[in-house]
Amino acid sequence: MFKWSKVLFAGLLSTATLLPAIQTSAAEAKPSVIRFASPMVGTGNRPVGYGNYYATAQTLGLFEKEFQKDGIKVQWNNFKGAGPAINESYANGLVDITWIGDLPGLIGKASRLDTKLVAMAGSQDNTYLVVASGSPAKSIADLKGKRIGFFKGTNLHLSIINVVKKYGFSEKDFRFVNMDGPVAYSALASGDIDAIWSSSYIFPVVDRGIAKIIYSTKNEPDLYKTSGYVLVNSKFEQKYPEVVQRVVNVLVKQAAWESKPANKDALFKLWAKSGISYSNINKAHIGVDLKRHSAPIFDAYNVSLIKQKLKAGQDLKLIRGNVDVDKWIEPKYVNNALKTLNLQNYWKPLNANGQ
Repeated sequence: MFKWSKVLFAGLLSTATLLPAIQTSAAEAKPSVIRFASPMVGTGNRPVGYGNYYATAQTLGLFEKEFQKDGIKVQWNNFKGAGPAINESYANGLVDITWIGDLPGLIGKASRLDTKLVAMAGSQDNTYLVVASGSPAKSIADLKGKRIGFFKGTNLHLSIINVVKKYGFSEKDFRFVNMDGPVAYSALASGDIDAIWSSSYIFPVVDRGIAKIIYSTKNEPDLYKTSGYVLVNSKFEQKYPEVVQRVVNVLVKQAAWESKPANKDALFKLWAKSGISYSNINKAHIGVDLKRHSAPIFDAYNVSLIKQKLKAGQDLKLIRGNVDVDKWIEPKYVNNALKTLNLQNYWKPLNANGQ
């Protein structure tokens, strides 16, 4: 008996000794900082994006408000180098959570970047082909053999090459030049290039009379438009799942708010902080179903669209390697957020055909 009591006492002592360590471990179950990233940069290089609920969350400081009480610092990086720069940061372990366009997101995963796709974040965004205001060009065909500037490696790239293919051309039929927006605008004005293919960031240039739009993807299927994803570094997600859940809760709540018609005016005013005018933002979203545009869900349609873009990128040799899309997607965070916010029936799931 004496020996067993001694063993029991030693065990209790050992447990008591370990308790502070266990408590310390629990206290460290949250990060000291969350490193958010975005490829969206407003005019004048201001760190303000627009066009999706992730950008709005940054503008409103929603993550800062969410984690302030925990003493968790929120760090933002808006990469002028867009999606390719974000992929590089993931490769170097410098980012935890980001919004990224479809093509760079798929390229990164196909290149074995260890990420999880936790939410859809913007779809049905259009691209625009513009030429100098005095150009005689009126169609894509008129630009065969001409110099067209756009930012390669971004979600624009997949849209452009898909469209070119649809109309019977290949990348070799044009002299595509890699350049970001401000450089392209200057090059078009000086005559160094013949056209620019861009997002709605081109609208102010059109307003100033420097360029005119000769084509847009407005009447094309969603495959030819751009979309975006919310990605999480897998190591961060595994270590801090509760933090990831809170981030997604904030995003889903914001997505629901900006999908409501009554909030459209306030939303576009927030997006105008990027430097794109309210009127141009309104123009860019004519005919866009904001509720569907903001849907974060992984329904059959959104999953099918991801797979279609993966195949298109592979066929066009923009994506080398493969992605197991079903394993890449982690839907539990959005699904939990929908339950927490009582939004289970808010977004209608569509089938693979979009119906």
